[in-house]
Amino acid sequence: MNSRGAPTDAGKRRRRQFNGTPLLRVYTRLRARQLASEDTPAAQRRQLRRLLARARDTRFGRDHGFAGIAGIEDYQRAVPLRRWEDFWRDYWQAQFPRLADCSWPGTIPYFAQTSGTTAGITKYIPVTREMVASNRRATLDLVTHHLVNRPRSRLFAGRNFMLGGSASLTELAPGIWTGDLSGIAGKTVPAWARPFYFPPRHLETMADWEEKIAALAPASLTVDIRALGGTPSWLLLFLQKLAMLDPAAGRRLAAFYPNLELLVHGGVSFAPYRAAFAEWLTGTHAETREVYPASEGFIAVADRGDGDGLRLVADNGLFFEFVPVDELGSNQPTRHWIGNAETGVNYAIVLSTCAGLWSYIIGDTVRFVGLRPPRLLVTGRTSYSLSAFGEHLIGEEMEQAIAAAAAAIGAEIADWSVGALYPASSDEPGGHLFIVEFSGAVPPPDALVRFAAVLDASLAEQNDDYRVHRSGGFGMRPPLVHPVPSGTFAGWMKRRGKLGGQNKVPRVIAEPALLDDLRAFAQAAQGGAGRRPE
Repeated sequence: MNSRGAPTDAGKRRRRQFNGTPLLRVYTRLRARQLASEDTPAAQRRQLRRLLARARDTRFGRDHGFAGIAGIEDYQRAVPLRRWEDFWRDYWQAQFPRLADCSWPGTIPYFAQTSGTTAGITKYIPVTREMVASNRRATLDLVTHHLVNRPRSRLFAGRNFMLGGSASLTELAPGIWTGDLSGIAGKTVPAWARPFYFPPRHLETMADWEEKIAALAPASLTVDIRALGGTPSWLLLFLQKLAMLDPAAGRRLAAFYPNLELLVHGGVSFAPYRAAFAEWLTGTHAETREVYPASEGFIAVADRGDGDGLRLVADNGLFFEFVPVDELGSNQPTRHWIGNAETGVNYAIVLSTCAGLWSYIIGDTVRFVGLRPPRLLVTGRTSYSLSAFGEHLIGEEMEQAIAAAAAAIGAEIADWSVGALYPASSDEPGGHLFIVEFSGAVPPPDALVRFAAVLDASLAEQNDDYRVHRSGGFGMRPPLVHPVPSGTFAGWMKRRGKLGGQNKVPRVIAEPALLDDLRAFAQAAQGGAGRRPE
């Protein structure tokens, strides 16, 4: 043990266990062959037929004539697009929490509890046993792609560490539970997988995030961690705690998990965090893979390298529709499916699922980079756009601009948010305030000037509307950049009761009161007001 109580002998500190990889390799070979020959449109037609057949006798199925629906066009005519608020008002609220034969047959046993990344109301997303099985199969697709790429993998000779939110669930009624999706996943881990899973239940169910990561860090050093996953921003906070156990090891995961071979990330864009994780992964033989698990269903997983898109999981209890984002507010938006979707279009993704969601707008936006098989990039949220002055920025553009600005000054980003600053009078332009937390020390003033300039230029290069509004400085002023010390966003999220796990720092803050709250907190943390570097 070193002076901080961390084990120092990697060979002695980790217990050996049974290697389950050869058994999983049998499954993954079969699954890889299925995926290689998949006819995605046919798979999606089958999924819709099966979903309609299962739910035809539910209240929702009777209301929408599921028994008479013959195909996709019939379905789209019969079932309008809906959001959570519509389902809650029309189908769920009166019976909640015991939803029996409402929009899915049987009684819903779990609800994933979620809210918007701003100050939105708490939402309860139904999670059926069929959805639990669907999520499990999609996770095995992640394993399949990894083993195909790493034929000599020994992934299941150790533990797979998923850093989620609190796994503590609340019983709403006898046999009906609610909590984080990661908590539902933890509660339903099958017995065969538990020996390969970390953390153990007594640590997984800890509700206090700071206490939890303080306990997880040293505990993870007593087992052989082969895979590590979570939301990038929260993973970095955990890794900082890990590094404190042995400062001499530096920011090197190889010193803590020498057999690590897979880092799984999802939830937010990886671009601003790529440099930080590249440093942490130096010296390991680990690969990174992105996943797209939403509370409503597991949508896609990377089958190739970073930036090549995520492959749609098309045969797993979900039917997908895609609505062009610019049509989302119209009375009759065009509803595409995988049979007629196009590359290069920014779509709002719409799901019908084995948890009783039907043509449900989940709030995410995607863009296909390939169709055979379908691969997509997550471009943001339908609410994750910024157009206070007609600039029409989308999440993908802002993420790329932040990443480019950080790379230009050799900095790493821990977290960031942006909001609009409206002019105090009619003769002055408005603009954007970017509140940025850098990993480590705040960059010096000259570097911040460069950061703001590259941020501005990147946005203008990607978005013609932004470029026009910025031209000459008459429509919009240059972006203001407010740097804040390390830990600022975690402190702000903690004060709001949203620290850790699946809670995401809001990227675009549309509510003036919430932006003012963050600005005040950031100024207090920094000890000074935000400003634009001159």
